Amino acid sequence: MRIKAMVVRILQQMRHDRRTLALMLAAPVLVMTLIYFVLKDTNAEGRVAVISAPDLYVSALADYNINTFYCNEQDARIALEQGKADASIKIVNGKSFIEIDGSDSSQAKMVLNALEMARMNTGVSRPDLQSDIHYVYGYDDLSTFDNMGTNLIGIMIFFFVFLIAGISFLQERTTGTLEKLLSTPIRRWEIVTGYVLGFGIITVIQSVVVSLYVVYVLGVMMVGSLLLVLVITFWTAMMALTLGILLSTAANNEFQMIQFIPVVIVPQVFFCGLFKLTPMWQAVGKFMPLYYVADALKEVMIKGSGLGKVYPDLLIMICLSMLFMIINTFLLKRYRRI
Repeated sequence: MRIKAMVVRILQQMRHDRRTLALMLAAPVLVMTLIYFVLKDTNAEGRVAVISAPDLYVSALADYNINTFYCNEQDARIALEQGKADASIKIVNGKSFIEIDGSDSSQAKMVLNALEMARMNTGVSRPDLQSDIHYVYGYDDLSTFDNMGTNLIGIMIFFFVFLIAGISFLQERTTGTLEKLLSTPIRRWEIVTGYVLGFGIITVIQSVVVSLYVVYVLGVMMVGSLLLVLVITFWTAMMALTLGILLSTAANNEFQMIQFIPVVIVPQVFFCGLFKLTPMWQAVGKFMPLYYVADALKEVMIKGSGLGKVYPDLLIMICLSMLFMIINTFLLKRYRRI
């Protein structure tokens, strides 16, 4: 009877906790649906800029899911640098000259294999002449960790800062500390700024430790400026910090804060660059904060880009952090009792 009473009590509690019930039922369905659409529509397609090549060879590339467009050498290099092409091909006197973007190792291998298979099957290139392959970014044996490391740095920092900041700010509310602060003449924006700066000092340390460890201990590929990587990871942490504090206002306990993970964090992982997405899903990814983190880190660590290339990503990250702070300030009105 006592066991039955406990079971009944738990079921009654769950019945009244609609948020938990909805999360248990809806979140797995949402995540699995997202995985289905993202992976179902993901086709191994490549884009190749053709500088000069026989029509027979170019036509054969379509059989290997390669989309082609014609351009000169200068435009081909620009297309590679801007990510509009995975490779460029020039066939001169029976020899293939290939420039390829190796920042995504799996995509680079797929495109390179297609170029070589089309060359052998069409007979447009002399078999005694090997293709001259030049990697614009990355290299031929780029490891999986090198390829995914930039994304994982952003994901790890964003996830842990989001969770810890949200729970910490939630504890300030549940213990009454926040209400006591709001009963003083201190202004709401001063409270938000104080919390952000206080946690911000910790995020600086975290960003430095994680970045240095991944680069110098784990040996992930690092071409660009380490200082710029630290700046990017710092604003990643600040964005996660302000978002975590913002969403903590909608939670009543730590468990409810954790419930935001499958709704807020998991979808972003799919759109930050870990998967090769179709143009439609890539457009959706631009509404995710982690997309800009991963893009900036990839530009610096793998492509060696400088501030001039990643400042749009940084600007968006800074603006999102400021926006979350402003919303936090307005939401604190609900907790002021005087």
